[in-house]
Amino acid sequence: MDHKTQSAYRKEKQQLEKIAAEITKQQKNLANYPRYSGNNVTEQVLESIREENRTSLAIAAKEPYFARMDFQEVDKESRSYYIGKVGVAHEDSQDSLVVDWRAPVASMFYAFTGGEEDVYYISPDGLIDGNIELKRNIVIRNQELQRVVDTYVEGSEDLSGSDEFLLYRLSENKDNRLRDIVSTIQAKQNDIIRAERTKPLIIQGAAGSGKTTVALHRLAYLLYEYRDTIQAGRMVIFAPNRMFLDYISGVLPELGVGGIQQSTFTDWTLSMIEEKVELNASGDDLQKWFGKKRPEIEKAEGRIKGSLAFKKWIDSSLEAYNAAVGPKGSFTPFEDRTLSEEKVQQWLSDLAAYPVGLKREMMVNRFRVWIKEEIKYMKTVYGSHVQKEYRKLANEKLKEYFKTWPKQTALSFYKSLFQTNTPSYISATERDQVLNGWLIKETAGRLKKKQLTPDDLAPLLYIQFKLNGINKDDVFQHIVIDEAQDFSPFQIALLIEVNRSRSFTILGDLAQGIHSYKGIHSWEEFRQLFNGKDLYIELEQSYRSTLEIIEYANEVISHANIPVQPAVPVFRSGERVIQQNVKKDGQVTKLLSTANEMSKRGMNTIAIVGRSEEECHALFEEVSKQDKEANLITAQDRSYAGGLSIVPIYLTKGLEFDGVIIADACKENYRKDAEDAKLLYVGCTRALHELKIFYVGEPSQLLPN
Repeated sequence: MDHKTQSAYRKEKQQLEKIAAEITKQQKNLANYPRYSGNNVTEQVLESIREENRTSLAIAAKEPYFARMDFQEVDKESRSYYIGKVGVAHEDSQDSLVVDWRAPVASMFYAFTGGEEDVYYISPDGLIDGNIELKRNIVIRNQELQRVVDTYVEGSEDLSGSDEFLLYRLSENKDNRLRDIVSTIQAKQNDIIRAERTKPLIIQGAAGSGKTTVALHRLAYLLYEYRDTIQAGRMVIFAPNRMFLDYISGVLPELGVGGIQQSTFTDWTLSMIEEKVELNASGDDLQKWFGKKRPEIEKAEGRIKGSLAFKKWIDSSLEAYNAAVGPKGSFTPFEDRTLSEEKVQQWLSDLAAYPVGLKREMMVNRFRVWIKEEIKYMKTVYGSHVQKEYRKLANEKLKEYFKTWPKQTALSFYKSLFQTNTPSYISATERDQVLNGWLIKETAGRLKKKQLTPDDLAPLLYIQFKLNGINKDDVFQHIVIDEAQDFSPFQIALLIEVNRSRSFTILGDLAQGIHSYKGIHSWEEFRQLFNGKDLYIELEQSYRSTLEIIEYANEVISHANIPVQPAVPVFRSGERVIQQNVKKDGQVTKLLSTANEMSKRGMNTIAIVGRSEEECHALFEEVSKQDKEANLITAQDRSYAGGLSIVPIYLTKGLEFDGVIIADACKENYRKDAEDAKLLYVGCTRALHELKIFYVGEPSQLLPN
């Protein structure tokens, strides 16, 4: 460490001691303040503020800040800004000691990369421009200063510090949770995080580009920037499975954010559907699809029921139903008392804007109110003894009258779409153009038993919304969809119904579209839903894996002809990728010895990746016989424990490991086609530092020579 670096380190240590002391003092003061649990509203608000401060200070105590930026505003003196995950102000003077990373002034730290570019930020008072003199990354762990790296110094042409710090952070080993990237957010990622809320974002992100983490940071930013207009409870993250939700669960709390809903699309729809249904997963049988014998692609139910053509047919059927049903003629419940047809039609006209199911319920209520008033009149004419008789007679007439408007639930309407003898308002010809005959028959059979496949959920909930409307408490203010390439256009259209402001962050990677039997093949399938008002961004830079791993994986995915740019690695070199032939009876021994070697080199998370759950169960049994501790990951798991894992390749998507060992990448397991190329690409790009590939017999033709 040279003299200049020593001096900087010493000064930063003094600054850390000063800020850490202030944080500790404030924590003690709050700890001494009795917590309020009474009913006084004012005191409840004050206690809520104190609790927020306790949470923020707990985060700041571990890592008060991670950066320093010296900025000189025009015509003012230069000022040093320390940037952290949460803001910290001096308790007495209220002067800012640490700036929240989401604050407007902090945006310059991420956006400015040196050179002649303009330097400014937008404050509540308008545009503030000036000059950045210093950008410094600082690593603090438990209030101990560990590293100081200058990534920009005015007048110096050496910008290597930025790359050095990024590589330092990327080279760290993994645990069993996704981490925040608040100290290493790159300029393009920063643009996504701070993009305006009302424009839907569609992000094509290469494997390891940090798209999931960027989306989580965007949620934290939106809650900060629009804190007066949006609520955490009205934001939601849709993730591919429950294990992935557990894997990302630590990021938002580390950023001081809580209360955001997190779910899978299947769980959310099942919670919203009002009728009791049973989910029959056979239509989305992962074992069947990811086994060696996949079902015929043309019979993929998800692509058909997830299409906009299917939605359009449902819309036309609902419109026809709305036009066909309704009360006809005048209503005469008893002699001399008639509700005219003109009055009935006027009531219908008054309710024209309401959903058809809700409109029926409101019309029935209007009729009952009218009947009640008429019975009051009859009571005055004939006496109270006729009241019961007239009420009974009127109810029978009302029931008969509304037979022309049969009550439909979402499930009963959905069933009617697939019946052989369809109602007159359903176009069977149009249905047959959209659906294959086998699918009509299969769906009708399941629905008789109230059984649904995951592909039925979006259509069924959509029909429920159109029949009965949407509860205002079920509307979202912002939706994040991760691994969105596995969603269908119909699912996105459904989510637009509950997010009318169209505030979305939609992210995924077509190269990882291993569920192509139900997902999209091009982002245009989603973009058309936003009528050109979306913002499409590609993130090609991959930060996860070494140069060798990314170049290897890019050769694998080249066989799939994906219409996006390949991943571009940062220059972080590591071990070359090893692919090796092994004998079948020696495979498990080789896999375990390789895992042991990785563990000895300090790797905390290692995955042995098999082709299917069946193969992984067999591997796990063999590993267990050798008294090696390992975790078997299956589709039913809700959490990822780290350490050594044995996992089917399709379940690795979204996860990352220090080292990855792919078992038996032979010709039979991975055919030379787009589907298997995407699968193998996903498995390869899970590795941060090392990738080893073994095969029995002939290697897959997807493997590079």
